[in-house]
Amino acid sequence: MNLAQRRSQTETPSRAALADTILDNAGRVILGKDHELRLALACLLARGHLLIEDLPGVGKTTLAHLLARLLGLDYSRIQFTSDLLPADVIGVSVYDRATEGFRFHPGPIFSQLILADEINRATPKAQSALLEAMEERQVTVEGETRPLPEPFFVIATQNPLHQVGTYPLPESQLDRFLMRIQLGYPEAEQEKRLLAGEDRRDMVARQAPALTNAQLIELQRSVALIHAAPPIIDYVHAVLQFTRGSERFAYGLSPRAGLGMLHAAKAWAFLAGRDYAIPEDVQAVLPACVLHRLVSGELGQRDGAEDAASFILDSIPV
Repeated sequence: MNLAQRRSQTETPSRAALADTILDNAGRVILGKDHELRLALACLLARGHLLIEDLPGVGKTTLAHLLARLLGLDYSRIQFTSDLLPADVIGVSVYDRATEGFRFHPGPIFSQLILADEINRATPKAQSALLEAMEERQVTVEGETRPLPEPFFVIATQNPLHQVGTYPLPESQLDRFLMRIQLGYPEAEQEKRLLAGEDRRDMVARQAPALTNAQLIELQRSVALIHAAPPIIDYVHAVLQFTRGSERFAYGLSPRAGLGMLHAAKAWAFLAGRDYAIPEDVQAVLPACVLHRLVSGELGQRDGAEDAASFILDSIPV
């Protein structure tokens, strides 16, 4: 065994232990949502952005706050409202009398983790302020390109579209979210523990960072190095091809969706303690990675039902 192999064997458990610590600490605050917490962490380790869609009051904002604390990230919250302007997100240049010139005042987007709270209550114009940032991790203001901090994540929450005062997210915006998850109501026993326990906000405030920025970046690099054999690539490609040829969907998944699904599967494998991906990793992340991107051909509506994921998986041989 050479030095690199011995070093890999000694380092990998410590990196996996860091991820386990984050999940354990998060599970003490967000009760009974272990699968959703694992998806959220896998999304961030895959360098993706996360959309949490659910009814008010089920813990969407608490989860975003919690991840920011545990990951030790510089954090900003943007409350999306109908009167929000792109400059409120990106920043604006203000005339400085001392220098007799304009000076740029950065907006809240210049943070490592952005909570875009109730993102679908803002107009599409305001939502578009995130497009370049989420894809290229930079913003262009008045002809000048400004890089964003590293790492950089967007965690957005949105309420169901049937609620008053909501706007649907454009397809270009949705496609930039690697995953969309739903928390749902807690199970009966977990909800009783929640009712009898400590205020979740106080618990979040007491959480200490579980890792440094350098450790988080190293975890992301470890995820990128997870091996995906050719049959795994073929499996992901078969999913893309199936959605493009199925009459159920108005249009199929993009190459970006395929890349995101593969990266998410690698992150899921990493959290399982493996250095290689298997078909079950793809299956575990597929619903969160693809359902918000698919539109029903018959109804002309977004096909977010769980049976759509089963329909895809049952139709494609492993």
